[in-house]
Amino acid sequence: MSKSDLLLEVRDLKTQFFTDDGIVRAVDGVSFEMKRGETLCIVGESGCGKSVTARSILQILDYPGRIVEGQILFHRVSQVNGSEVRETVDLVALGSRGPEIRAVRGKDISMIFQEPMTSLSPIHTIGNQITEAIRLHLPVSKYEAEERAIELLHRVGIPQPADRMGTYTFQLSGGMRQRAMIAMALSCGPSLLIADEPTTALDVTTQAQILDMMKELKDDLGMSIMLITHDLGVVAEMADDVVVMYLGTVAERGGVVEVFHDAQHPYTQALLRSIPKYGLRAKGVRLDSIRGMVPDPYSRPDGCPYYPRCDHMMPGKCDRISPPSFKIGKDRVVRCLLYEGHDVADQKLHSNPSGNI
Repeated sequence: MSKSDLLLEVRDLKTQFFTDDGIVRAVDGVSFEMKRGETLCIVGESGCGKSVTARSILQILDYPGRIVEGQILFHRVSQVNGSEVRETVDLVALGSRGPEIRAVRGKDISMIFQEPMTSLSPIHTIGNQITEAIRLHLPVSKYEAEERAIELLHRVGIPQPADRMGTYTFQLSGGMRQRAMIAMALSCGPSLLIADEPTTALDVTTQAQILDMMKELKDDLGMSIMLITHDLGVVAEMADDVVVMYLGTVAERGGVVEVFHDAQHPYTQALLRSIPKYGLRAKGVRLDSIRGMVPDPYSRPDGCPYYPRCDHMMPGKCDRISPPSFKIGKDRVVRCLLYEGHDVADQKLHSNPSGNI
């Protein structure tokens, strides 16, 4: 991959929360890359650090969380006097409150939050919130900002967008609120759109509409999408690349086809086996589940964080040694001691553990 194809590089990111009960290592050495124009899905169980990773990128962590180590390199392309200018910005070095990071938020990188009812202001109209975001980052008049907001509302599928400009969030359905939040996220033409479980609170029909709309907007606007989800069906439909997280670490990453049909990490395999499949109940086959639970964040296990639940656990090794990341192919990484000293041709656990998806 050439440097010109890169949009975002996360290098050994560590985000911790310093509480009275102890230190929570919510993100513990996460590394991955994003290409321009791709959709990257971050998956894993609740509490594995997906949302904290996304919030770390934009430096919007809740107190008492903070980034303690690592780099987040954003490769920005801008137009200056008709010429294309490329620069690399370390978002961690910008801090969380300065004008530099504020200029990135909403303009270069936008975020769609999981529940728009709590993310949008209940005392300001939809139109007011979108036009404020536009005028904050773009040199336009109030009238031009309003026209742009109406166009965006129309583009995301909100009927009678000019009338909806004066609507408050509590007057909209869940699907309409999510569409309004997407319109606000797209208002300044970001290079990267982070979507944190954007369809969780929606019914199945509305979920499909929102995902189709996001794919269409991505292609039309040429932006990249970082989609955070626990729904592997959404991943199969949307993703180009996949990052599988477990307890604040990257267990496996690679292309969506490779990860789904040739998963290498025991945790990824267990996730894929736990997907309901048509006809299982009629055949009397029980759905597989991952035994145990995600460890308490205050008492992380020594060694590999997944070993207490792993069927391939090696006593005296997995419970003592924290595994590094092993590169097992082009753009494929697995964090598991089963691959120590081996390449992907030498050792595979189970080919296509999930069946066809």
